[in-house]
Formats: sequence, C-alpha cells, structure tokens
Amino acid sequence: MSEPRIPKKAYERELRRLQAQLVDMQAWVQSTGARIVVIFEGRDAAGKGSTIKRVSEYMNPRVTRIVALPTPTERERSQWYFQRYVPHLPAAGEIVLMDRSWYNRAGVEHVMGYCTNAEYHRFLHQAPIFERMLVEDGILLLKYWFSVSDVEQENRFRSRAEDPMRRWKLSPNDVLSITKWEDYSRAKDSMFVHTDIPEAPWYEVPSVDKRRSRINMMSHLLSRIPYEMVEREDVVIPPRAPARGYERPPRNLENYVPDIAAELFDASGD
Repeated sequence: MSEPRIPKKAYERELRRLQAQLVDMQAWVQSTGARIVVIFEGRDAAGKGSTIKRVSEYMNPRVTRIVALPTPTERERSQWYFQRYVPHLPAAGEIVLMDRSWYNRAGVEHVMGYCTNAEYHRFLHQAPIFERMLVEDGILLLKYWFSVSDVEQENRFRSRAEDPMRRWKLSPNDVLSITKWEDYSRAKDSMFVHTDIPEAPWYEVPSVDKRRSRINMMSHLLSRIPYEMVEREDVVIPPRAPARGYERPPRNLENYVPDIAAELFDASGD
C-alpha cells in the first residue's frame, strides 16, 4: 500500500527549508573548491526532472549546472563511451546535476538495442572502474534511482499525452518503455549488481508521491555532503549617486513592447 501524500503546506514549508540548506551547501562548495556530481536515473516519468528543478531552483547556475546530453553524434559514437561525459565533470567549486548519465548504456541503449552486447558488457565492467577513479580524485559522486509503479507510470504518460504543454516530455522511447517494463526491470537489476559499489552506491527513491520523493532525496543529498556553514559577507546597497543633469531621450524615439498586460487587467475588471 502506498504512503499517504504529504499535505501541500507541509511539503512547501519543508521544501523551502531544504532549498535554503542547498544554497548553504553551494556556498561551502564554492569556498572549499569541492566537486560534486549527482546522477539522476530511473524509470521514465518517475520524477527525475521535477526533482532536479526543485534542487536547482535557488542555486547559482554558474556554480550548479544541469547536464542533459542529447543523442550522441556519429563522432561521439566512435569515441570511448565515457569520453563524451568527461568534459561535463565539475571543476573546483562546481556542482553537476546529471539528468540521466553514462547509465544510458545500461538502460535504454541495452533494452532498445542501440548498443551491441559487447558494448553493454564492457560498460558494466568499466563503469565501476571509471567511478572509482572519479571518487579517488576527490569528486563527491551520488547516484539516485527514481522508481515508480507500472500503473503510476502509465497514468503519468497519459496525463502528458493529453497536455499540450507537457507532450514534448514523451519521446518514442518513453512510450515503448510501457511494452518493455520487465526488460527495463531486468536491466536495472543487472546494473545494480555490477555498479552498486561502496565508493559510489546507488540510492533508490520511491516516487509514487512526487512530493515525498523530492523531500527524501534532497534530505539525503544534504546528509551525504560534509558541508559546513560558510561566513558570507553582508551585501551593502550603496546610496544612489546624486543627479548630474542626465536627461532621458524622448520616449517616442524608443521601441516598446505592446502593453498586453494592461488589456488583460482592464478585461478582468479587477
């Protein structure tokens, strides 16, 4: 039986508190030169993207980058598999949130036949080695798997298909994942067997209730980063300088966007 949904007010209050802590963590990352990679993987429509949005909402985009790579080019397909991901790894003082990652090879590429059997098994062998190298070099690597039931996934797919604003979220592979549910389950199980290593373990995030999954994931992330509060200088707003005779050019010499908002305001009568 699924857990009851978190009430909206309690969720928003806790979300705000966690987001404030994430901003504190980001300040520590900048101050210490730490490097963090957070991998978001899981079932299609399991809530990865919406969680990333909440995690990054108040973060500095110059410090916290979201990486969501497109389909590899022909040139990238000829490279060492991990090569296309290396340029996106963080430098000192940076956080990278990966909306899917090199684990595409263990999931969609394997299930949909986009890679060979040899490439798939080579990935399962090399991924733990690659990740140990990252951790050994000082990168803090966290891997989250978002899970959702088959019934809830189908409900979310149908909701997206009926909503023109969110229909773009449904790719052909997403739709086909319904027909390959067990194949993806087996692929995930095999992936965990080979890549759930002590240096970079997998953490599962049940996400039938998206509010609950966001709170749980963000709380866990904060608990795994050994950050401390960093003294930040107060921002002092200086007094405005006295006027020195500047005159603005006539407004009719400039182009303005039409005031559509005024028309809406007048039409509403409010």
